[in-house]
Amino acid sequence: MELEFLKELNESQRKAVQYTDGASLVIAGAGSGKTRVLTYKIAYLLKTGMAPSSILALTFTNKAAREMKERIAMMVGEKTARYLWMGTFHSVFSRILRSEAELIGYSKNFTIYDSADSKSLVKSIVKELKLDDKVYKHGFVQSRISYAKNNLITPDAYLANSDLMKADVSSKIPLMSDIYKIYCNRCKQADAMDFDDLLLQTNVLFRNHPDVLQNYQQRFGFILVDEYQDTNFAQYLIVKKLAEQHEKICVVGDDAQSIYSFRGANIDNILKFKSSYQHAQVFKLEQNYRSTQTIVNAANSLIDKNSQQIKKTVFSEKETGNQIKLLSVFTDFEEGFVVANNISDLRSENNYRYQDIAILYRTNSQSRVMEEALRKQTIPYRIYGGLSFYQRKEIKDVIAYCRLVCNPNDEEALKRIINYPARGIGDTTVNKLIECSQLHAVSAWEVLTDMLKYNLPVNAGTANKLAQFRSMIDVFAEQVTIQSAYDLANSIIKVSGVISDTYGDHSPESMSRQDNVQELLKAIHEFCDIKIADGEPIALLPDFLSEVSLLTDQDTDKDTDKDKITLMTVHAAKGLEFKAVFIVGMEEELFPSPFSQNERELEEERRLFYVAITRAEERCFISYAKSRFKNGKTNFSNPSRFIKDIDEQYLEMPVEAKPKQARISDWDNDMEVERKRFQPTFSKPIIRENVLPQNPKRLVKVGSSAGDKFLVENATIPTGVFVKHALFGIGKVLETSLVNGNEKAEIDFGEKGVKSLLLKFAKLEVLK
Repeated sequence: MELEFLKELNESQRKAVQYTDGASLVIAGAGSGKTRVLTYKIAYLLKTGMAPSSILALTFTNKAAREMKERIAMMVGEKTARYLWMGTFHSVFSRILRSEAELIGYSKNFTIYDSADSKSLVKSIVKELKLDDKVYKHGFVQSRISYAKNNLITPDAYLANSDLMKADVSSKIPLMSDIYKIYCNRCKQADAMDFDDLLLQTNVLFRNHPDVLQNYQQRFGFILVDEYQDTNFAQYLIVKKLAEQHEKICVVGDDAQSIYSFRGANIDNILKFKSSYQHAQVFKLEQNYRSTQTIVNAANSLIDKNSQQIKKTVFSEKETGNQIKLLSVFTDFEEGFVVANNISDLRSENNYRYQDIAILYRTNSQSRVMEEALRKQTIPYRIYGGLSFYQRKEIKDVIAYCRLVCNPNDEEALKRIINYPARGIGDTTVNKLIECSQLHAVSAWEVLTDMLKYNLPVNAGTANKLAQFRSMIDVFAEQVTIQSAYDLANSIIKVSGVISDTYGDHSPESMSRQDNVQELLKAIHEFCDIKIADGEPIALLPDFLSEVSLLTDQDTDKDTDKDKITLMTVHAAKGLEFKAVFIVGMEEELFPSPFSQNERELEEERRLFYVAITRAEERCFISYAKSRFKNGKTNFSNPSRFIKDIDEQYLEMPVEAKPKQARISDWDNDMEVERKRFQPTFSKPIIRENVLPQNPKRLVKVGSSAGDKFLVENATIPTGVFVKHALFGIGKVLETSLVNGNEKAEIDFGEKGVKSLLLKFAKLEVLK
C-alpha cells in the first residue's frame, strides 16, 4: 500500500517503515532521521488499519514522546493519535502498575520517589544503623541499589549472590545487603516505588501473574522502542515478554551512540538483537542529514576503531565543510580564553547566534574555567541540566503536601512538611515518630492516627500539634476523589500556611518563590484543562502527581532566554545538535576517563567522543591543554589517544604545529620536549632571576615571592597607548607585565571596566 507521505522518505527509511511482518532492527546513524522513521512507521500502522490502542511506543524522554505524538496527530488526526500507548518506559509501566497495583501489594495512589527522596531514605537508614556515612556514602549506596534493581536482583537474591557479597566486603560495605532490604521494606511501608521499582515491579507483576502478562501481550499488537541501545536488562526483559507471542516489534537505535552503561544500559541488547529475535530484519539508515561531509567522515574514522559494533557506512551529501580545528593551549585557563575568542570569531565572521554554539566537556568540573572566560568577555551562557523547576525547594514543599494528601503513608513527604511552615514539631519528635513506626512495623502515618495505641513518647502539647497536623491532612484527603487537582492544590497552599510563608516579605528571593508557586498552580490548571479537553469529567490530584513524578530535566527546562551559549557534559548532549561545537579537555586521564580500565570501557569512551563530534552541523573544535590544575597542583597532560583515531585529513592542526608540519604520530615525542621547555612555568610560583626568559625587554620585579610579577619596559604595547578590542571597544593601556613568560596588559575600557588581557590572545588593534 503506497501512501502519499511515504514519498517524503528516502529509500532506506521507506523500507524500514513499511516492514511490519515481524521483528526489525533499525540501525540509525547520527542525524539519519531516526525520529522521522519511528513517527512515520506509527502513522503507517494506523493508516493500514491498526487500532491506536494496540500500538505501544516506548521512548526515553517525555519530550520525545510528546513531539512524536504531535507529528503523528498532524498525519492521522488528533482523535486517533490520542489513544496510542506512547511514553517513556517509566511512564507507561507506572500506568500499568497503577491499574494492577493491588496484585503486588500497593495501592493505586502509590508515590513515586525521585532521586532526592531515595537518597534521603538511604541517609536515614545509614544513620539509624549507626554506620559511618563516609564509608556508606549515600550516593554510592543508592547506585548499588539501583544496579541491583535494574538487573532484577531482589534483596533476597542479593544476599544469596556470593559475588555481590564479596564485592561489598572488598568495598568495606559488608552491610550493604541489610541496607537494601530495609530500603525496600521502608518503600513498601510508605506505599512508594522509586524509579527503578517501576521496571522491577513490572517484571514481578508479569512473572507472578501470567494472566496479566497475557492480557497485555494480546493488547499490544505492535511494539516500537526508541534508543534501544540505552535499554538495561529490566527493560529488555519486559519488552521481550510483551513481544513473545507475535514478535511484531521494531527497535530503533545506534550502537555507536551507546554511552550509558553507568546507568545500567547494556549495548549487548542491540548488538545481539538477532539472537533474541531470530527472524528479525535489519535496516540501516546511513545518510546523515545534520553534518558536513568532513564532520561525518571524521566521526566514521574514529568509531571504526571500535571492534564491538554493527558495521555501517554513514555518509553526508551536504557541503564538504571546514576541517575539525584542533586547539592546543598551555593551561586549562588559557583553554577557556581561546574557546571564548573562537566563539567571538564565529559570531563576527559567520553570524552565528549564541544559541547555535555548545561547549561540551567530559566532567561537570570543567565548566568553571569556561564560565570564567565567557563572563570576562560578556558572553551569555547557560548550564544545561541545572536545577529544574520541580527540584526547587518551594515547589518540592508544595508537591510534598500534595503527595501526603494522596498517600498519607508517604514517609519522605511527611518528614519534609510536618514542620513546614513551622508548627513546633522539631527533629526530635520526628525521630521519635519514625522510631516508633519502625518498632511496630507500620507507617509513620499509622502511628499518628492512634498515638496512644502505639505509645508514641511525646508530651501532651506535642501530641496536640501532631493531631492538628493530622486533622488538616485528613480534611484534604477527603477531597482527593471529588475536587479537581487545581482546586485542591490551591486549598492546600492556602490552608497549610505555605502561601503566608512564601509571601512573608518582598525580598527578591521571596518574590522568586512566589512566582514559582504561581507557576506551579498554572501548570496544574493547564493539566486540568487538557484532561477535560480529552473527555475526562475531572482531573484529580493523583493523576497530576503521577505525571509530574516522571518528568525529566528536558521536560522542565524553563529558560526562556534562549540566545545563550550552552555548556553541558557530552552525556547530556546526546540527541541535540548545534551549528558549532567545542569539545574541550581532550586529554589523557580526562577523556577517556581514568576509570576506563578495559577495552569494553574504552570503546564506550570512544563512542562518547563520537557522540560529541556528531552534535556539530557545520563547525567542530577540539581543544586540549598541556597542563591542567587539579587537586591543588598543576599536572602535565598528553592529548587524548582518541584524537589520533581521527584520520588526519579531516583535522586542522594546531598553529604551533604548522611550522614543523607535525603529524599526530609525532605528538608523544613533542610533548616530552614541551615538558622540559615549560617546566619553569608550571613549577613553584617563585620565579628566580636566573630562570627568567631571555628577553631584550627590560624587566622590573614587583610583588612578593608568592606572586612575583615583572613589569615590562619596551613592551609590545607600551603604557599609555590606546587600543581597540572587538568586544570591549577602545581602552587605554595602564601597565604591561610579564606573568609566566607571557605579556599581560591592564587596560581601562571606560564603562566596560579594567580588563586583564594576555596580549597573545587579545587581538588588540593599536590606535595611532
